Amino acid sequence: MTEVAGERILLHELNHRINNEFAAVISAVSLAARRSNNDEVKAALSGVVELLHQYADVHRALQMPECDTLVDAGTYLRRLCRSITRSQLEDRKISLVLAAQPLQLTAHHCWRLGMIVFELVNNAARRHAFSDGEGEIRAELLRADPFVECRIIDNGSTSGEVRPGHGLKIIDALTKSLGGQFAQTFGSQGSRAILVFPATMSNTAAIEDGVLTAAGRSEDIVPPARQ
Repeated sequence: MTEVAGERILLHELNHRINNEFAAVISAVSLAARRSNNDEVKAALSGVVELLHQYADVHRALQMPECDTLVDAGTYLRRLCRSITRSQLEDRKISLVLAAQPLQLTAHHCWRLGMIVFELVNNAARRHAFSDGEGEIRAELLRADPFVECRIIDNGSTSGEVRPGHGLKIIDALTKSLGGQFAQTFGSQGSRAILVFPATMSNTAAIEDGVLTAAGRSEDIVPPARQ
């Protein structure tokens, strides 16, 4: 067994255990809600159960796939964005709008893309864009042959200098594993992050310094309609 294969087995086992822990906690809180004679306590515990389900959905969406089959990236991101919204954004009145073209990618490409989208949305919601809550984050996914372009745009305001955190290291590592490029800008009217990577691993060598700049201009490619 190779070192990489061994690490994947360990990761799948860890995910399996986390799923079991989520299930155990949800079961315990649900039981406590049923046993309570206080309606306010019942309602509060039921809210906790619902929140745990939503976080479990995010975790499942971000799990490393076992098979590298082709999947529709738009459908995958729609499921992920719905789970992120319900678990982290709704109560803060932050909307997450997804505009995604139908796009077939390998499951491992989708998984890496999903991890990057999650980090960027989470950073915008919690670190640099919406300190007071409320606002909009827009995710766009489109094909710019032979590349895929993903944009995360928010209308929040950045106060002071944005310092790179652990999430950016994760994004950089995942971007490299996709053979792509990543850039992000911040301003008083919001931030814009652009990820460009080859649609297939065979096109990885085609990424050059000029690709990200060209693909990153919003006027170069007509963005998909709002959903």
